[in-house]
Formats: sequence, C-alpha cells, structure tokens
Amino acid sequence: MSKVAIVTGSAGGLGKGIAERLCKDGFSVVLHDINEALLKETVSEFKEKNFNVFGVKGDVSKREDQFNLVKEAVDKFGRLDVFVNNAGVEAVSPFLEITEEQLNKLFKINVNGVVFGTQAAADQFIKQETKGKIINACSIAGHESYEMLGTYSATKHAVKSFTHSAAKELAKYKIRVNAYCPGVAKTKMWDRIDEEMVKYNDDLKPGEAFEKFSSEIALKRYQTPEDVANLVSFLASDDSDYITGQAILTDGGLVYR
Repeated sequence: MSKVAIVTGSAGGLGKGIAERLCKDGFSVVLHDINEALLKETVSEFKEKNFNVFGVKGDVSKREDQFNLVKEAVDKFGRLDVFVNNAGVEAVSPFLEITEEQLNKLFKINVNGVVFGTQAAADQFIKQETKGKIINACSIAGHESYEMLGTYSATKHAVKSFTHSAAKELAKYKIRVNAYCPGVAKTKMWDRIDEEMVKYNDDLKPGEAFEKFSSEIALKRYQTPEDVANLVSFLASDDSDYITGQAILTDGGLVYR
C-alpha cells in the first residue's frame, strides 16, 4: 500500500514542486490550498500524469480546517504517513511601518497554521499507532533576520522553535518533526518581495533585489522548487528516520549555521 502525504499550500510554488516529487516517490498525495481555482487546476494536471491525488480547500490558520484536512485524507486513503506544513505568506515593510494587521495575518498563517497542522497530524499518527513525519516550511529567515522582512523573519524563527519543541515532545510516539529552510527561489513570492523592495528603495530597479540576494549564493544560481523538493523527499523517506528537530538549510550556500 502506498504511503500517504498531505502538502498544505500546494496548488502552486514550492508546495506544488514538493507535492509532485512525493507523487513521483510513490506517495498518494492530498493537495491543499485556500485558492480553490488554482487547486482544481493542479489536481487535474497531476491526475493527467497518473498521480494518485485529490484536493481539499482549506485555511491553515483555522484549527478545525487542519483537523478536517487530515480527516478527509484518512477517509480517502485510509491512513496518513507524512504531513508537510508548507503554506505560508510574506510581507515586506520597514520595521516602523509594521501594522497590527500584518503581524496578525502572518502569524496566523505561518505560525498558527504550523501548530494546528502538527497537532492534527500527530493526533492521527498516535491513533494509528504508526511512526509519522511532520515537515515544516521554515526559511533562511528562520536562521537570519532580514531587514524589510521583520515580521516574516519572526514567524519563521517561531516555526523553527515549534519544530524543536514538537520534536522533543512527540519523539516518544515515533513522530519525527523537521523543517526545510529554502533560500532565494524564482517563485511568485519572491517576485512580490522584489516588487515591494523596489517601492521602498529608490535606488533599486525591478529585479535588482532578487538579483542582489541571488548574487550572494555560493553555488551561483537561484533555487528551483526541485531543490527544495529533494530535501523534503529525503525527510519524508525512511532514510531520515534518525533525524528529528532539525531546521535544515537548502539555500545553495547563503546562510551558514
């Protein structure tokens, strides 16, 4: 019987790349997103490739949605083996312009979402009495705090902390909790970051913020979704059974920890 994985925020971007890789690894995958139209497109595209998938629309910031997501996965596929807390959002602003709305939105999605997803997945693994893998989206911003990305960096530091504490508490149930920390990828999220950085800096032209970040990568290229998916694939596999509580950088050599 094939293993079952859930990937939140997987209708596009890095999440889609991760979901596709897990399908290729032989997983049955539950695709999830808040954007229903894009989710339907991705489900259709994956089914055309003969991947065993189905889609669930949901909002990770709502605890009941996360528990429902796990329930739907188990109703459909009979079990759960891997839960990837991938969904996340960014915000760019000078520190002095950080608003209550920005703080609430980013923490609700990036942090609360990870906590609720971890709880829902762990609850199912304990019921099944099986080992399980919980894999969280952290970031280089979970190791380094970036100017103009203050709130985003803070949420990713929180994700790293919850990864550590959940790993310690859930180890007795044979549940491993780890995080992947991407760097600079050519995704819509980075397009938005670049666009916002330009607004706040008259010296920057469109594309230059992205170029500046990319130019500092030791391996001299920006990241692809496949680079991130390779790490998640390993963390989802039996080969990583002796690894827990880690926030692993996959950034081509940008942040060194």
